[in-house]
Amino acid sequence: MRKLGIIGGVSWASTVLYYEIINKGVAHRLGGLSSASLAIESLDFAPVARFQQNQEWGTVAHIAIDAARRLEDSGAEGLLMASNTMHRVFDEVAGAVSIPVLHIADSTVDRLMADGRSKIALLGTDFTMTEPFLRDRYEAVGISFATVDTGWRREVHRIIYEELAAGQVVRESQRKLKSLITELGKQKTQAVVLACTELVFAVDVRANVLPVYDTTAIHAKAAVDWMLSDKDEARAAA
Repeated sequence: MRKLGIIGGVSWASTVLYYEIINKGVAHRLGGLSSASLAIESLDFAPVARFQQNQEWGTVAHIAIDAARRLEDSGAEGLLMASNTMHRVFDEVAGAVSIPVLHIADSTVDRLMADGRSKIALLGTDFTMTEPFLRDRYEAVGISFATVDTGWRREVHRIIYEELAAGQVVRESQRKLKSLITELGKQKTQAVVLACTELVFAVDVRANVLPVYDTTAIHAKAAVDWMLSDKDEARAAA
């Protein structure tokens, strides 16, 4: 099993999900008392969130790079950032370490392509919904985006930073997000991608008018595949 490093705490709430999904995935695949070989750098999200909101991405990159290097020094053979918005500095982080960094969009794009989804709604922070750092990966394979108007973008952004990142799930916000997804369905949208690792706390992936893709679960399951790929290859060869 390869050792995986996780840059987490961005926020802690969704990092818990990564830890659980990865460990359950390893236990399911290997059986018995098996669990994942992990190292976690859990950041203090308060200053990181402030730097994000102020568009101080160089500082965010510096924080993430320091965490990535500590994970590599700890023996991690690969790593991931447990946050969509943190992928705004993915290239800087990947370029600062000598181990692979598993991109959150790549595994989600693979799932969408396998399911034949070519028009999606991308929900996340305003950075994620408007900037190219994630959108480019989807567009590169021909996936297009439904329009999320400015009012809705601001409200989703607020829900993420003020509520979900703090581990709070507000029923009124759940209703708002369900209404948004219903509206997006009228744009001939084929699926909704929860491009924020906390949104799954407020959106039921099984009970909506559109298929919902949870990037947290998809990314974590891809991490399990990567961690166990050597073992799976050995079994196949035997």
